[in-house]
Amino acid sequence: MTTEKRPSWDEYFMQITQLVAKRSTCLRRKVGAILVRDKRILCTGYNGPPRGLAHCSEVGCLRDKLGIPSGERQEICRGLHAEQNAIIQAALYGISIKDSILYCTHQPCITCSKMIINAGIKKVIFLGDYPDPLAREILKEAKIELIKYGEKNA
Repeated sequence: MTTEKRPSWDEYFMQITQLVAKRSTCLRRKVGAILVRDKRILCTGYNGPPRGLAHCSEVGCLRDKLGIPSGERQEICRGLHAEQNAIIQAALYGISIKDSILYCTHQPCITCSKMIINAGIKKVIFLGDYPDPLAREILKEAKIELIKYGEKNA
């Protein structure tokens, strides 16, 4: 009989975010997010364009064409971020995400952080960095716990 180590809840949910990210059609960064409450997945999201629109993998990336660095001028990107899509899916299907935990493959940007605050999400656990120190500042000010996975257990 083999005894395989059972993953912790954080490890389990972080692995799921990485699987969700594989649906992304972004040419720059594949991001996945899930919203969890009471160890149950409420919604998932990955970065990509609004429903029914052509994917960046089909039409190209305007930010790449213009040479815009990561973390800047997000408003001209045709895609939504994974966190935004998870929050929107919850709203679309009437799922309360108040007091939930957001697991994400990358640190949220400033726009997503503002949405996280107003959506009532209480904690964010992320895997990879994102160049947006203002996002970290406002999450801290809003008393939302921001944890880089692997640096501190939730």
